[in-house]
Amino acid sequence: MRGRGFAALVAGAVVVAGAVLAPAAASAAEKVVLSKGHTDAVDVHFSDGKLSLKVNDDTVSPAVKRDPADVTFQVLPEAAMAVPDDPRFAFLGPAGSQVWLLPMTQDPDLLWPGWNTTTLKTGVFEGNKVRLSLVGVQGPGNVTLFTQDSFGGPIIKFRSDDGLPDAIDVQVPTHAHSNWAFSALGSYTLKFQADATLANGTTVSTGPVDYSFVVGELSGGGPEVSLSVSGMADEYQPNDTVTLTAVQTPQTELDHYHWFSKCPGADDWTVIAGEGGASYSFTATRELNACEYVAKLYDDDHGVAATSEPVTLWVAFPPQEPGTSQTITASIDETQGALVISVNPDDRAVVLPPAQLTAGGDRWESTGELRPVTVTDTRAGQPGWSASGQIPADFTGPDGATFSAGYLGWSPRVLAQGSRQGVIAGPEVAPYVVGSGGGLGTSAVLGSASAGAGRGTAQLGAGLRLSLPTETAAGTYTATLTLTAI
Repeated sequence: MRGRGFAALVAGAVVVAGAVLAPAAASAAEKVVLSKGHTDAVDVHFSDGKLSLKVNDDTVSPAVKRDPADVTFQVLPEAAMAVPDDPRFAFLGPAGSQVWLLPMTQDPDLLWPGWNTTTLKTGVFEGNKVRLSLVGVQGPGNVTLFTQDSFGGPIIKFRSDDGLPDAIDVQVPTHAHSNWAFSALGSYTLKFQADATLANGTTVSTGPVDYSFVVGELSGGGPEVSLSVSGMADEYQPNDTVTLTAVQTPQTELDHYHWFSKCPGADDWTVIAGEGGASYSFTATRELNACEYVAKLYDDDHGVAATSEPVTLWVAFPPQEPGTSQTITASIDETQGALVISVNPDDRAVVLPPAQLTAGGDRWESTGELRPVTVTDTRAGQPGWSASGQIPADFTGPDGATFSAGYLGWSPRVLAQGSRQGVIAGPEVAPYVVGSGGGLGTSAVLGSASAGAGRGTAQLGAGLRLSLPTETAAGTYTATLTLTAI
């Protein structure tokens, strides 16, 4: 049992805010086991007149949408804890008895599942809401999902031992988390359903959708896993960088790898020293042409859990007959340079974790990370540049609620830059404080380069900190961060 107390659950989150800047990532089809990290387990979608439930898997980057039938949610043994000696939590069982609980505030060693309606558009559904129901539970014990008020008291959302279905109305858009409590080890099937009434009066429903949970160890030591290697191109030029990635199907908790190579003339595979991760990068040379590479995955007992099929490296050689060769000359017009600021179109969404009360109980606060921002300067004169960000309008939430963009601050940092660049991070901007200002409601420098030190490509980032007054209305809030470079 983990040495953690129930007090860790008391600081419940009621304000969820994020700058939602892009649609969700593409769907994935492989079967996976999710046991750590963030996921919107019950992710509500509406397309072509049909309501559906997906799993937004945020344990990988970029996040992917999955069919619930392809996902097993694992509640690790480390989630075990004792029911507190507090009559408010008697619904979990006798004080001191054991439950397995995934908390509503993130624990990096456990799964952090929630529900999500942020993919839905406002105005589509009557009352801008959908009804989420737990219509059935099959398993060896009871299942309870509950949140907590500002005093730590439980607010039960779904409970299997006092009759189902249980239903809650979820506003559009909402991204929320709760405590998921299981009373016994074993395999469970939770049947969730989403229903809504369209603005024209038509009712839509997903019908019951099965979600598979395993509390404790997976039977048989976990699903059988296969391994493949991705990233090998058809051909490389000398001095190109080769990056190979070992891919598990389904994804498991195992993370210990070794890479092996075998070049022409060798009888045996040779372990590549120092490479124990899922990715292996090296430089292509002509001497490595036709070398083969495999990855092996190891279990906790240091046995081989899976071995990939070999992939072969092909490195281009110069023409053997000079008389048939051609000389190709490339040039860059120095008058065509430009200054460009950009973000990855598949990595533009920032969803801050649910806000929590500070130790003093006087603010709601949440922290997160800005997605990487790329600045490329190809101008010949090298005049230098400055990249800035601003949220020009308030965060907007349910029923017209708002709060000032100034309540969000950042701590800029330089993530990467060229060897000849001299890029520096902008100053920290604290969230707004009465009497002293602050926050991203006004333009703030993310990074800059002085004259002669900016040519090339740099990547910038920032830690984000949201600090809100306690009277801020509960709900999901969104805003758009505008980035500029001059």
